[in-house]
Amino acid sequence: MFERFTDRAREVVRRARDEAGDAPVDTPHLLLAIVADPDALATRLLAQAGVPADDLRARIARQLDRTAVLGEADAAALRQIGIDLAAIEARLDESFGPGALRRPTPPPRRRGWWRRRQPNHLFAPRSRKTLELALREALHLRHRHIGTEHLLLGLLREGDGTAAQVLREAGVDLTDLRGRVEEAVRAVT
Repeated sequence: MFERFTDRAREVVRRARDEAGDAPVDTPHLLLAIVADPDALATRLLAQAGVPADDLRARIARQLDRTAVLGEADAAALRQIGIDLAAIEARLDESFGPGALRRPTPPPRRRGWWRRRQPNHLFAPRSRKTLELALREALHLRHRHIGTEHLLLGLLREGDGTAAQVLREAGVDLTDLRGRVEEAVRAVT
């Protein structure tokens, strides 16, 4: 599938792997990597939707800090019953010091031939789904390539990951953004 990726889309995947570090690449890492290129169509469309790259980076960092200990599903369940994680984190920081809730970062692991990650472990299930959906979006648009705009469409179509949640929290209507992306892609081709 990666042979269809444009140079920019390949760079997004490489950056997403860098963002993830030793963890599997997930949807927020893909979104961070997309907005890292200010000249990409996807980044420009996000900015036009009222979400500048710096704002997205800050929102994703906060979201990743929250879900690092609890997990994405736990954080979502707590939000649904009205528990404000930010208030809890603030109280814990007051009582136990800044960053009390965060997991300590493990030391970097050495990778030899015996410790290399298998390809299916490089990507979390939602990001694998996003990449698959990006391919489907490109095929649907009758494009022979997969660009950053297709990756953004894949993130929007997946719709349940942390990246989509961050976009919703930023006030983005995912359906409207999807329409803007499709319109821009058709105008370019």
